[in-house]
Amino acid sequence: MTADRRPYKRESEETRRDAMISAALDLVAEGGPQAATVRAIADRAGVTPGLIRHYFATKDDLTRAAYLRLMDRMTGDNAEALQDTPEDPGARLVAFVTASLRPPVVDPLRLGVWAGFIHAVRSDDAMRAIHKQSYLAYRDMLQSLIAALPRKADDARLRADAIACNAVIDGLWLEGSALPEGFAPGELERIGISAVAAILGMTLTDTPPTPSGDQT
Repeated sequence: MTADRRPYKRESEETRRDAMISAALDLVAEGGPQAATVRAIADRAGVTPGLIRHYFATKDDLTRAAYLRLMDRMTGDNAEALQDTPEDPGARLVAFVTASLRPPVVDPLRLGVWAGFIHAVRSDDAMRAIHKQSYLAYRDMLQSLIAALPRKADDARLRADAIACNAVIDGLWLEGSALPEGFAPGELERIGISAVAAILGMTLTDTPPTPSGDQT
């Protein structure tokens, strides 16, 4: 028996692939991209390095799949917050912003994984495409929530507002994940909701929002 051989387990291809991606994410979180070698990923996932090459043509392909998984997971956590939220547009926007600025989205390990991958966005067209896809998915979701508010705004204004609100949320997420002990419980959420309300010119609370002036 060779050192690379693992006990045989009957698992679906999807389960094996998922285990490899999860192993890559865990290793990047623990030690950065340099820790996620093919052998380390194989050991963590309980497979052989050769099996990894069966599912992913190159190490870069696995890295891209892991980055996509991370970004999809964070966007999904935000979307999940809307499932049990009342139909009131203001309450839904508040729930979305709140979910973006508290665990599990705000998380030092997720920040570490994101930071480990983000440098590749500039040099790898495929990573750049994944980043763009994930950014637009989140921003479009945010824009749809803003569009549902009772105020006047054309498409250009809605787009600009979504970009601005997304930038505020991203900045707070970054600081909250990097220095979680630097903020009181609920502080990030309150600041985020207040900043988004200011950008939109509205009052956002748990009750329906009140326009502070017409938007054109």
